[in-house]
Amino acid sequence: MNRRQLLTGAAGVAVGAALPRPSITQTRTKIRLGHLHVVAVDGQILTGLDRGAFEKRGIDFERSEFNTGPEVFAAMAEGRLDVLSAGGVISNYLALGAGRAFLINDIEIATAQLWVRPDQGVRTFADLKGRRVATTTKTTAHIFLHRALRANNIDPSDVELVNGSMADAVASFIAGTVPAVALWVPFNIRVREALPDAIKLVDASAFYPQSAVVGGWVARTDYYNDNKEILGNIIRAWADANDYIVRNPAAAAEALQKNHYRQASVSDIAEALKAQKMFTSREWRRLYVDGTVAKWLQQVSDFFMTDAGITGAKPASEYFDPDLYLSVI
Repeated sequence: MNRRQLLTGAAGVAVGAALPRPSITQTRTKIRLGHLHVVAVDGQILTGLDRGAFEKRGIDFERSEFNTGPEVFAAMAEGRLDVLSAGGVISNYLALGAGRAFLINDIEIATAQLWVRPDQGVRTFADLKGRRVATTTKTTAHIFLHRALRANNIDPSDVELVNGSMADAVASFIAGTVPAVALWVPFNIRVREALPDAIKLVDASAFYPQSAVVGGWVARTDYYNDNKEILGNIIRAWADANDYIVRNPAAAAEALQKNHYRQASVSDIAEALKAQKMFTSREWRRLYVDGTVAKWLQQVSDFFMTDAGITGAKPASEYFDPDLYLSVI
């Protein structure tokens, strides 16, 4: 079972008649879109496709699904994608100059979780000292693990980090190779089913809003510079889907499960949606204007750059453009 077979949390909200809309676009524009198949990332995409929101704006996605953020950014660097949607990893690659962010999906408020095995002598944070912890580095789970350790007076250097794909990290935890794993939703479902006695020590909600991690949309720099009108139409269609999910979470969860997440239950999708912090498109506008979004992006970039020992990285004020969203919403 890989990440495509799992789910995640994300969310959205619908703009409908609340926002003035330009005339429906007749010209079709093909856009190469890469994204992770997890609710926190593709919830608005899939809902928008089901509702015809992107079609109404003349957007014709050529979609490619990826298992991790580093994979989808590699595809963009190779010129295989025009835009992408991913989680907290965007703050790493954008700080290194890998595109421009123009749209935020949600805050991954409780998608990252730390699980331990009491049968291997780990029940508390203190028990983690000197032990192995599996995760996927340069992701939301990695950020969360460091913050959780430090918040509980454990220096990250006091644990042995085992890096791998999340599917492999969870498999090693279930097999007993490691006594702890920092994962993201919905891999927690796999752990619960396989190890009923495993303990969830904490999830990322314990560190919100001081340690908010946001995910969103990124365009290749050249595509961003030359296609503002097209990106604006993506935002309009996204807003319709996003606001619909926010206002109709039960119906949205049912549709996502039925149409796109057959391996999960409706309750799994509902749980995934609750693991994200979502705002209506108008509420997001306020967070763009007052600099909150840029602050959230910057604090995650700071983590990645410090961890990698990189100086002179691009600040969020340069790699994130709020003006395109504000001109549309």
